[in-house]
Amino acid sequence: MDRDDNSGFESGTRPAEGRDRVQKPNQNDLLEGTIMKLSTTCLALFLLAASLAARGDNALPDYPAVKITDRVWVIHGPRELPNPENKGFMNNPAFVVTSDGVAVIDPGSTLETGRMVLRQIRKVTEKPVTHVFASHIHGDHWLGNQAIREIYPAAKFFAHPVMIEQAHAGQAESWVEMMLRLTEGASKGTEAVIPDQVLEDGQEIRVGDVTFRIYLSDWAHTKTDAMVEVVEDSLLATGDNALYQRIGRMDDASFRGNIAACRQALDLKMKHYIPGHGDSGGPEVIEPFCNYLEVLYAKVAELYEEGLSDFEMKDTVVESLSAYKEWSGFSDEVGRHISLAVLEIEQAEFE
Repeated sequence: MDRDDNSGFESGTRPAEGRDRVQKPNQNDLLEGTIMKLSTTCLALFLLAASLAARGDNALPDYPAVKITDRVWVIHGPRELPNPENKGFMNNPAFVVTSDGVAVIDPGSTLETGRMVLRQIRKVTEKPVTHVFASHIHGDHWLGNQAIREIYPAAKFFAHPVMIEQAHAGQAESWVEMMLRLTEGASKGTEAVIPDQVLEDGQEIRVGDVTFRIYLSDWAHTKTDAMVEVVEDSLLATGDNALYQRIGRMDDASFRGNIAACRQALDLKMKHYIPGHGDSGGPEVIEPFCNYLEVLYAKVAELYEEGLSDFEMKDTVVESLSAYKEWSGFSDEVGRHISLAVLEIEQAEFE
């Protein structure tokens, strides 16, 4: 513990002539502090070991953690929607090893996903998890919080203020129930640990030797999006504001807002990007999704002006997006995206 300049003097005494009289540390206090630190570490390791020993039929197999920089790792999840085979895991949990502990970004969709993330962290470091960031409200990204809370109860959980509001208003339980249904029970036992630390746009959070800079959107992929920059490593975790080789749902999104957020991510000129789904890399893993949104919205707007309905314009729009036809989710989502874009264009006429 740091002390101020005067804390070493004994109360009620004066320094001896010619030299300062410094109080020697109390050996009992030092021993007690050391024991407390060891006890906390041992307790966390014991809880983690107990958690691993309790793995049952619903335990998620280990997915490898890929080293992006000297201190940032990412676990790339499957690109399919939650199902019994992937047990709900489909996002890209990332973790940052700092001098003071570990920060996790989007620990995944279920209790077992979060436990798998902790197993991968433990292969890299024994430092405790101290900070957890949720990129947005969709539960496939943050329901893994539960696993971290059960091992590291002192960890802080951060999110966009609207995300916290929506989670408490029923979205959290809706996502728990959705995961249970989609995985046919494989996510059983998952409970929502809702973040309670409110993020601000432009906020910087210092964790040991690492600075996390926050970028919030009013309405992009959702109304709850937070992108997290690891400043010293020139790295940005975009959440679902950007995807790679996967087309996701846009039901909660604004095309114009998502395009702006995606372009903001590129304008930051980071060396490394971690999208919400798909492989990590440089700007080349962000640019294609920005283009998808821009081409789709512009083509829909053009054909809408010509008087075509969403059904009538679908084949032409799909043809303009042929570069994405092999992306996971394209055939399932593109028709819905066209309809949603038409609605947004119509609403824009009244703005």
